[in-house]
Amino acid sequence: MKYLELVIFAVFAAVVLYQLYAVLGRRIGRQPEDEAPKPGAAPIDADPVIAAEPAVFDGPAPTGLNAVRAKDPTFDVGHFLNGARQAYEMIVIAFAAGDRATLQNLLSPAVAESFETAIDAREAEGRTETVEFLHPPRADLEQIEVKNDVAHVIVRFLGEFRSRTKGPEGEGVDDRRTAELWTFERNLNSRDPNWTLVHVDAAEA
Repeated sequence: MKYLELVIFAVFAAVVLYQLYAVLGRRIGRQPEDEAPKPGAAPIDADPVIAAEPAVFDGPAPTGLNAVRAKDPTFDVGHFLNGARQAYEMIVIAFAAGDRATLQNLLSPAVAESFETAIDAREAEGRTETVEFLHPPRADLEQIEVKNDVAHVIVRFLGEFRSRTKGPEGEGVDDRRTAELWTFERNLNSRDPNWTLVHVDAAEA
């Protein structure tokens, strides 16, 4: 009986070994020797060399902030808004005080003329005014546009200030809250880094 079991086991082992040989000894897929290049032929994994062509930009011209930075790479929105906020306070205070010299350096001729007319009318009525900001004004970038190398930046200002006036009828104190759109202009080809106020519009708060 034991002899029969040994024979069956030997047959079973032979079958298993044959199957292993059939699997392990078989060529499956592409072999390394199959990849050997033929004499005079380029390697199969060689990529063709393509000469790089220079990039040609044929899209639309940059607009808005990109257009400003294309002419003035140093332009920074945060720095500009800080400067615009300071200019806003200076102009409002100078206008109330009738400080024409300060206004002359910050305004375009057209805006300066309109401010001058208002100051003349107030002085003709015998009125004086001083302004004090209750809180730092808020400045938000509204729009940027560049035409013929001249940049126009519109800033929305929200301001709260106290106005003290004196006139023939006496003195008065008035707390005001204003919302305006101010347009600043600068020639980007100019060495002068300063911006000029060229337009003022009322805005919704």
